[in-house]
Amino acid sequence: MKHGRTTITARQTSTLAVMKSPPELEDEIRRRAYELYRQRGSNDGHELDDWLQAESDLAQKKGTNVSRADRELRAQQLR
Repeated sequence: MKHGRTTITARQTSTLAVMKSPPELEDEIRRRAYELYRQRGSNDGHELDDWLQAESDLAQKKGTNVSRADRELRAQQLR
C-alpha cells in the first residue's frame, strides 16, 4: 500500500489497523500533546515529539505497546 511517498509494509498495515482511531482518541492525543507543550513552557518546534509522546502515554494507559517508528509513520499520515 502506498501513501504519498511512504510505502507501508504488511506489518505496518496491520499495526495501523490497530492504531486507526476514532475522532475521540485523536482528540485525546491532541489534548495530551497540548499538555506536554504547556509543561515544556509552550516552546514551539516540538510538535512531533509531543504528539508521539502523547500517543505513547495513551497507549500505555490503555495497555497497548506501539513502537516509536510506527507512531512516527502514523503521525506522518495524519499530516
